Amino acid sequence: MFVQRITDKFRSLSRRFPRNVACNICGWSGRRFDSDAWHPYTVCWQCHSMVRHRLFVEAWNRIDGLRYQDIIDGKRILHFAPEEQTTRLLKPRARTYRTADFMQENVDEKLDLCNMPTVASDSLDLLIVADVLEHAPDHIQAMREMLRILAPGGRAVITVPQKDNLEKTYSDPSITDPKERERIFGQSDHLRIFGNDMKELLESVGFKVRVISADDFPPDIVKKHVLFPPVFSSHPLATNHRRVYFAQKPS
Repeated sequence: MFVQRITDKFRSLSRRFPRNVACNICGWSGRRFDSDAWHPYTVCWQCHSMVRHRLFVEAWNRIDGLRYQDIIDGKRILHFAPEEQTTRLLKPRARTYRTADFMQENVDEKLDLCNMPTVASDSLDLLIVADVLEHAPDHIQAMREMLRILAPGGRAVITVPQKDNLEKTYSDPSITDPKERERIFGQSDHLRIFGNDMKELLESVGFKVRVISADDFPPDIVKKHVLFPPVFSSHPLATNHRRVYFAQKPS
């Protein structure tokens, strides 16, 4: 009798507080996600995934040509600035999985994305470069190096912070004051803010580019996994319209 009362109470609470959202990485579900300083209700309470993480994971789950079996399983992967949310998905499926960063210590290789002489040309099948290029001293040179080390047909999965409605990427190396960088680029260690020309920048160095956004998924999936902010950020530099760039080296 006691167990039945507890079960009935739980069901009553579930009806009052429905599980409206679910993380497609760790499986957590609930009424809504947590918030960060800029974006309300976009951060998973359990694994702390954000919109950008869940966007490219949903592409791996659903989009033909970009699924796990297409670009991850049995591949040679290098992951820059690795994040646990995606490491846990990639590492078990890869042929080889290595991590890299220029500043972090707990990675397999200390690499400058703009200059990687220790990485052989045409030696990798997949690069993960999520929110890294805004830190690179020369983002175009970094893109060239990414193209160089990928094998023909290999891909890079790339995200960058993009100011809404900014047409051209804005960089100014003369801005060195951390507070001024934070005001103009969003963080004190950012060297630029990307615009809507990101696809063209990648294409200019030789990549073929496919852009994935929330528009590529059914509305119910977008809402369930929060692939688009349920509440727009009012911050002037916010990336409300997240995109994932699947950049492929021509065969």
